[in-house]
Amino acid sequence: MPRHSFRWFSLVLLLVLAGGLVWYKMRPKEIEVTVARVTRGTVEKIVANTRAGTLNACRKANLSPGTGGQINLLTVEEGNLVKKSQLLLELWNNDLKAEAALAESQVKAARAKASVALLQAEIAQREADRMQQLVRDNAISDQDADKALTEAKVRQASYEAAVTDVQASQSRLGVINAQLERTQLIAPFDGIVAKINGELNEYVTPSPPGIATPPTIVLLDTSCFYVIAPIDEVDAPAVKINMDARVIMDAFGNKYFPARVRRIDPYVLDLEKQARTVDVEVAFDSDENGEHFLAGYSADVEIIIEVKEDVLRIPTQSLLDNSKVYLYQPQSATLQERIVRAGLSNWDNTQVIEGLQEGDSVVISTDRPGLKDGIRVKISEE
Repeated sequence: MPRHSFRWFSLVLLLVLAGGLVWYKMRPKEIEVTVARVTRGTVEKIVANTRAGTLNACRKANLSPGTGGQINLLTVEEGNLVKKSQLLLELWNNDLKAEAALAESQVKAARAKASVALLQAEIAQREADRMQQLVRDNAISDQDADKALTEAKVRQASYEAAVTDVQASQSRLGVINAQLERTQLIAPFDGIVAKINGELNEYVTPSPPGIATPPTIVLLDTSCFYVIAPIDEVDAPAVKINMDARVIMDAFGNKYFPARVRRIDPYVLDLEKQARTVDVEVAFDSDENGEHFLAGYSADVEIIIEVKEDVLRIPTQSLLDNSKVYLYQPQSATLQERIVRAGLSNWDNTQVIEGLQEGDSVVISTDRPGLKDGIRVKISEE
């Protein structure tokens, strides 16, 4: 080969290699992405709480004696199951018990006097009736008959006074018994003792007006539970009574508990000026799991507003600006920007009305830098 031809050949080869190197350096780099299939299934529109809700026992009683005093009797411990009307606690009340015993004796004495007065009134009435008959027979004078009739009226009045004394004695006994009841705590329903704030011989006082003090005994009815959760004021109008709902509690992992909306507060809470909420109360469809619940668990609520079944859906995280996805083209290993029309949506899935077909693959790792139409990609996970 002539020397000048070899030089030209070497120059061309060098240019080709240089161009190839430049292209290699400048070529678009592959991006590693994660994709998911477009499938058919159910999509729900849901409303969720803005802050953690609370699991509550169906009834709770914060019990305290109606008067101050020293704890003389404590019949329960924390965790005990109790029955309705069971005595839980009693303050020292020996003075009131003595007064009650005295009042009972006075009632008995008043009843005995009333019985005597009744007998005397009946005897006097019979004597007056006999005198009236004798007057009609002209056997005695009207003066004697009037005297007997007056005596009968006096005896009747004495009986009525004795009955009034009985009633007054019973009222005094009732007052003392009411004072005795103020020294006792009685279970208002079947339940479990959750908390006791007091010990034997310790002095307790009721809460003064306007000053909250801890209750002496907290009683819970754990036969059923419900959840109260705050819903954003924007979402509240869509929530209706008896709507289906789900309850999720951290204590039970990802397990869902079916529930139903039972009550919606008729006002908006403005405890946080930037996040005003409405409290919604949901009740469980079944209480079979109630024995594993503990009042006070944090709970999240999802209220199902609308459901569409057997529709095209994609993971919500793949949707950008509520109208755009990156469609994976397997033949060229590139991405195609695709405009779609979305329907119902929740945290997990979004309905696709137009723009995709079942089986298409869309990018869900939308936070990867460099995503754009036509870029080559490598699938890391599907």
